[in-house]
Amino acid sequence: MTGPTAGTTPVRTILRRTAWFAGGLFWSAFAVLEAVNHGWLAGALALLFFVLPDLAFLVALDEAPHMTKGRLAPRAVPYYNAAHRALVPLTLIVLYTVTPMSWVPAFAALCGWIAHISYDRAFGYGLRTKEGFQRG
Repeated sequence: MTGPTAGTTPVRTILRRTAWFAGGLFWSAFAVLEAVNHGWLAGALALLFFVLPDLAFLVALDEAPHMTKGRLAPRAVPYYNAAHRALVPLTLIVLYTVTPMSWVPAFAALCGWIAHISYDRAFGYGLRTKEGFQRG
């Protein structure tokens, strides 16, 4: 039989998750470096933006008891997906590096944000369908 069998993880999935995990470690280290070099505000914003994407769950907290396990309330999905798109913080990081903006705490916050997304992808959490289930 060719292809993966039930209960096994394809090699590509393992490689993809490993790459996301390595990215998470890189961005976490970068955020810590910025905090050490530039003070508490950079560290606080990096930590805040590391946690912030999951606060989208609070949008529909009242519906949580009625949802099946692993499902996000549909009205929270747009906020969750917007906060978990890797292209957003990566684009902002590129803009930060090519424009004259030089407020380091903003860069540290972006490092925290992309680190969060990287860890989510590494552990199998991705974007949600409009019904609130994990995609893929």
